[in-house]
Amino acid sequence: MARVDEQKINYIIAALEKLQYGSLNITIHNGEITQVDCNEKHRFTLPDKQLSRRKDGASLITSHG
Repeated sequence: MARVDEQKINYIIAALEKLQYGSLNITIHNGEITQVDCNEKHRFTLPDKQLSRRKDGASLITSHG
């Protein structure tokens, strides 16, 4: 197992601390960290009046306009 550079560890820790919802993907090549991808998710809630229910229970967004 290769020794991991402290700078890379600190970068990964900082990315994890900032992430509320999403994923952190660490790419390894020949035993070395070569890339870190951070995908953050932002979800927006719709007011109840914009949602309607189908018979199967799935939500549909209805258009008002």
